[in-house]
Amino acid sequence: RIEAARCPDVVVAQIDPRKLKKKQTVNISISGCQPAPEGYSPTLKWQQQQVANFSAVRQSLNKHRNHWRSQHLDSNVTMPNSEDEEGWKKFCLGERVYSEIDALPDNENLGIDYMKVGFPPLLSIVSRMNQATVTSVLEYLISWFGEKKFTPELGRWLYALLACLEKPLLPEAHSLIRQLARRCSEVRVLEESKNEEQISALSLIICLVSRYFDQRDLADEPS
Repeated sequence: RIEAARCPDVVVAQIDPRKLKKKQTVNISISGCQPAPEGYSPTLKWQQQQVANFSAVRQSLNKHRNHWRSQHLDSNVTMPNSEDEEGWKKFCLGERVYSEIDALPDNENLGIDYMKVGFPPLLSIVSRMNQATVTSVLEYLISWFGEKKFTPELGRWLYALLACLEKPLLPEAHSLIRQLARRCSEVRVLEESKNEEQISALSLIICLVSRYFDQRDLADEPS
């Protein structure tokens, strides 16, 4: 009682606001994806066909994974370590997209320089990636996409990595693909030129996340 009596009635914590600025994070939860631009909403039949095609790709990949894993990689293919975020971005997207260069000099047509244009997601490459690497690379590319535009190189790799993602999803993978679908819906709405091929690619990813990986609250509702 004596100690309690000595305590002040009001206590004010001394907080350094500089520390709060560095550590504060804001998480905003959005229930669903933004709808497609008017006139570009994918039909239910189209979505069902994409899911069927994707399922067939996954089955084929699983069936032949050991065969493709045993194939020798070309001498110019050096896969980055799973922790090398910048290395994977350059590997998948190429210097042109990664560095946002409009054009790179053509080496007198001596062949494709994959370091400049990015390595495609060849079966011999993705078959060597375990689930931890698949999830890490997916995270790297989604992080990059969060501030950059959608490109064919990015689209090919996102599709391939989703095809390699095992079900049931791990919690981190579950969160990542939902983030991806929402980002695709944001970019799709902002597509000023209404490029039908671009919108279709973004709708495809949303479709796979929502309807194949059972995130139905993110699905495009047919018009």
